[in-house]
Amino acid sequence: MRRQAIPTSTADQGLLDSRARADWRTKDSWRALRILSEFVEGFDTLADLPPAVSVFGSARSKPDSPECQLAEAVGAALARAGYAVITGGGPGVMEAANRGASEAGGRSVGLGIELPFEQGINEWVDLAIDFRYFFARKTMFVKYAQAFVVLPGGFGTLDELFEALTLVQTGKVTRFPVVLMGSDYWRGLLDWLRDTMAVEGKIGPVDLDLIRVTDDIAEAVRHIVEAEAALSTEQEVVREEAVARTAADQQAAAEESER
Repeated sequence: MRRQAIPTSTADQGLLDSRARADWRTKDSWRALRILSEFVEGFDTLADLPPAVSVFGSARSKPDSPECQLAEAVGAALARAGYAVITGGGPGVMEAANRGASEAGGRSVGLGIELPFEQGINEWVDLAIDFRYFFARKTMFVKYAQAFVVLPGGFGTLDELFEALTLVQTGKVTRFPVVLMGSDYWRGLLDWLRDTMAVEGKIGPVDLDLIRVTDDIAEAVRHIVEAEAALSTEQEVVREEAVARTAADQQAAAEESER
């Protein structure tokens, strides 16, 4: 069933609006409870979600556009590979990815946001959460995903893209593949990152390796699967080393007590 989002209230807009400074003392403490409730609902609802990939792209894309057709195929391929598909739950690319996942028998998740004049959760979502605060919603996109797949989109898509890259660059998350699909669309941005930002030393050459660009769905899914496998191997090595250190410490302690 399609649900309609509630327009964001003036009171909630005041959270980040300096013009509402006079309200901060009386209202922000109560807003904190609403914010906390959104995190609790997100954590509780998504705790049992299987491995997932967040897919981003424009809400303005038409159903017959190349990016929507690509998104639907991506959603289906991810579902067949065993991943749930998480989107912003809206129309356009998001709806196409949810549809692909749903029709392929996968879990289709929509993390909606309350915006004025915005359509509610699309009909292909089988697990939905509506958020009022962007930052709570963005946490869920990263926390419960093994990777991001980013298709052509606008400011919101770019926001999610660079948020993920920043988290990986700073080590806040590890082995988090970021795949850009629609190479023609992203070419200008990638040229600027390489020829301006990297050349001027604002990012390092290795930072460009955080992005995988492809129009090949099989390659995109393979890249995500391989990254997850590599992370699992690294974690297993860490566990084995921890067990070995513990055993060595216990042996040393036993030998010391026998002296």
